Amino acid sequence: MARRKFVEDSEDTGRWLLTYSDLITLLLAFFVVMYSMSRIDAKKFGRMSEHLQGAFHSSEDKGQASAGESDLGSGVLKVGRLKTVALHLRSSLGTSKNRISMGGQGAPVTRADSVAGQNGFSATEPISMEINERGLVIHVVESALFESGQATLKPEALAVLDRIAKEIMNLPNQVRVEGHTDDRPITTTRFPSNWELSSARATSVVRYLIEKHEFSPERLSALGFGEYRPLAPNTSDGNRAQNRRVDIVVLTDNLSKYEPMPADTAGEFGGLGENYFQATLEDNSAP
Repeated sequence: MARRKFVEDSEDTGRWLLTYSDLITLLLAFFVVMYSMSRIDAKKFGRMSEHLQGAFHSSEDKGQASAGESDLGSGVLKVGRLKTVALHLRSSLGTSKNRISMGGQGAPVTRADSVAGQNGFSATEPISMEINERGLVIHVVESALFESGQATLKPEALAVLDRIAKEIMNLPNQVRVEGHTDDRPITTTRFPSNWELSSARATSVVRYLIEKHEFSPERLSALGFGEYRPLAPNTSDGNRAQNRRVDIVVLTDNLSKYEPMPADTAGEFGGLGENYFQATLEDNSAP
């Protein structure tokens, strides 16, 4: 009797490839979705943030809002808050809209004019503002604050400083007041050079903010740059008028962190403090 032949079914050894390809396709789709969700339209998000900040920001609730205000600095929301402060100042001071330069942190600042080269700052406007990588910079020309060659605030300067202080006093950020002059030398008994004049002007503004508006002295600093930080080349009377100014700079949170802090406190931004400096000294003294 002849043996019965069994015919084995031919097994399809490639079926696992279908499952594997389906898995790879699903993973690819998953990562594409995750990537698309992480791509935020910064411009639209910034506009939305600005409108929300404007809606909730008012002079009546500043005291309550200041406790919950996050610090300024990088990020769309934080730059939006800087813009909000600048817009409030523009409205309060009556500054023309095209004199306020808005730019994201670390990004080029776009300006509506080029009166002072690329700085968008005109001596015909006593106050101009811009947002750059340092924070909110408020330029105030000399004629709005001081007499020529003097460091005593004029009576009409007090109203200008009062309005600026009203907008920035509740912010937690460090504030630098910077004095600037043009390149023409000065030699008087009180001011042997432009260094002394620019430093004295910055100090006059700082003293007024502390004495009149009770700014915390730990938040303020005064610097004098003389003629060495011009906005425009000192080649004409108009350019020199722009360079004679006081800049009030509201620093970003990132820069505020690295400002010197009292040794017995960490500060609102978690300042470096005593332990940090002690560790640094020990590291530097190590062989």
